[in-house]
Amino acid sequence: MSRAALRTALIAAVGLALAVGVAVLNGKSSADTMSLIGIAAGGALAVGLLGAGLLHVLRRESVAVSLMVVALSSVTAVMVGAWSAGRAMFLAQEDLHALSVVVIAAGTVGLCVALVLAELVAIASRSLDEVASRLGQGGEGSDQPSPRPPSLREFADLAARLEDTSHRLEAARAHEQALDRSRRELVSWVSHDLRTPLAGIHAISEALVDGVADDPETFARYLRMLQAESDRLSVLIEDLFELSRIHAGAVRLRLELVSLDEAVSDALAAADPLAAAKGVQLVGERQDGEPIHISPPEIGRVLGNLLQNAVRETAAGGRVIVTTGNDGEQAWVSVADACGGISPEDLPRVFDTAFRGERARTPSGHVGAGLGLAIARGLVEAHGGDISVANTDTGCRFTVCLPADAGRR
Repeated sequence: MSRAALRTALIAAVGLALAVGVAVLNGKSSADTMSLIGIAAGGALAVGLLGAGLLHVLRRESVAVSLMVVALSSVTAVMVGAWSAGRAMFLAQEDLHALSVVVIAAGTVGLCVALVLAELVAIASRSLDEVASRLGQGGEGSDQPSPRPPSLREFADLAARLEDTSHRLEAARAHEQALDRSRRELVSWVSHDLRTPLAGIHAISEALVDGVADDPETFARYLRMLQAESDRLSVLIEDLFELSRIHAGAVRLRLELVSLDEAVSDALAAADPLAAAKGVQLVGERQDGEPIHISPPEIGRVLGNLLQNAVRETAAGGRVIVTTGNDGEQAWVSVADACGGISPEDLPRVFDTAFRGERARTPSGHVGAGLGLAIARGLVEAHGGDISVANTDTGCRFTVCLPADAGRR
């Protein structure tokens, strides 16, 4: 049995008990009492059924109309029940007229009260409708004042939930638009960068097929060029694959208890040949700290990307300084270069996909599509950490912060 049915049965039982109690206190017989109850209840029930039918017919009307039908049915049911019971009691004509006047007057006042209360509910309903109408507008209606919250508690709670849902939808829409812009920019950059090595491979292949390389030295030089272009293409594809895993939330970390100093040492050793060829000095300022839970391949890639960028942007004779630390709550590693700094307007976009901070799409000697820092940010955030950048006197410093208890989360 539903709650509404239970409440109806409970009210009927209480009303019947009160009617019988009043009749007994006034010395009425049980037979007369039950007869009057049956007549009054029958007349009221008949009006209630008519009201239910009218409510069904007007089911597409406003809440105010439905409330008026409910109020009209309730008041009319009381009036008809009282008048039917009065006639059944064989009251004198004057008494019956007096009862009719009383019932009509009380019923009229009751309908007026119901009309006022129905208008209050209608106002609350319209306020709720205004909140609901703003739900799908996004930023279009942001300049309009917020509607006044409904006065009824249930409507006010529902309006608050709708307003919260609207804010979350707007945030999700903004995030989706940002991702869409990022995807379009990525496609634009990558389509250019993929064409460059492919064009080189195609040109070299045609030259080899046409027999341009007619001596071993030229042939070997063409093969080295072909290998360089294919390596460049492999780096691009690998970066795209890693970035797609990050965006899809498919990065699966295999955490190990490792000292961050060890990861930095490995990254410095890997970047040393590039630094030596460029004439850049790598300096490690490491502090002994407690091991933390990290995924060595992913953190190694983060450090490798940061060191490659630092070496590439530092002029010959400059230094790249790597510093580590651990305060028990978090561990950090910073990479400071001598690039001359990043313009303030570019700092917020450094970690955006395909951002390079320069006009040339394919700078000389640059391998990749500007995805290294975006990948680094994604891998650091997958560890629950944070990566940031700030300008220094001679260049800029990238800092990676990792929670010391990442493996126990």
